[in-house]
Amino acid sequence: MHTKTFYDDRTFTLTHLVWDEATKDAVVIDPVLDYDMLAVRTFTESCDKVSAAIEAEGLTLLWVLETHLHADHLTGAQVLKKRHGAQVAIGARITEVQEFFAGVFNLSELPTDGRQFDRLLSDGDLVDAGGLQVQVIGTPGHTPACVSFHVGDALFTGDTLFLPDSGTGRCDFPNGSARELYQSIRKLYALPDDTRVFVGHDDQPGGRAVAWESTLGAEKAENVQLTANTTEADYVQFRTERDATLSPPRIIFQSLQANVVAGVVPRAEASGRRDRKAAAGVSK
Repeated sequence: MHTKTFYDDRTFTLTHLVWDEATKDAVVIDPVLDYDMLAVRTFTESCDKVSAAIEAEGLTLLWVLETHLHADHLTGAQVLKKRHGAQVAIGARITEVQEFFAGVFNLSELPTDGRQFDRLLSDGDLVDAGGLQVQVIGTPGHTPACVSFHVGDALFTGDTLFLPDSGTGRCDFPNGSARELYQSIRKLYALPDDTRVFVGHDDQPGGRAVAWESTLGAEKAENVQLTANTTEADYVQFRTERDATLSPPRIIFQSLQANVVAGVVPRAEASGRRDRKAAAGVSK
């Protein structure tokens, strides 16, 4: 198994391209569609880099895998699906997230059964990606729909677990739960210590160079928020108090409305515009 990671310094997001060298079968985890807030437009610089690597390695992209509904960047899933014929999958509890945000954004026509995705994934599922077998591990807490992907000796954790000096994901998004996140990470900690961990974001604490790979052994020993010895009560108290001080992501409204439908752009209105909506009670 080979991996190539792409870093988007606008959103601190890490996208992972994973492939089997023998068969050239590949998956992409958490791709980014770039968004210019001032010009109010999307562009495909991040997806272009992923596509270039797919073509350079002669890969067949079979799946785009989302670890969760992202609130800090737009997904590039539809771009890669159109270019490479891949299918798009996300955790099955995305239906809960869709139901919530259909009300927040007054999206009365939004189907909330997950049909916008090609497959909904549950804990214990296997995704057959030709030469790759991807095991799905349900890891709710940051959001209800969070999943991690176990491929060979590697674990792709999205926003559930970050590098040891960065900690864990926040739990103050709708239906998030610090208690659930604690239990999810404890489940990951039961895997072998030499399991490689590939994270979904890196905000480079202390100004260090960008990084994205750790091991479960290092996480259990050194994670600044949740080691193997951290109690549930202590973690829940810490996470709750810290989350109360955090601001929302800069493009949360744009991201949520795109990502809740697998990255499909809004339907054109009578004027021809494809506007995003503000949340109920929040000014644009």
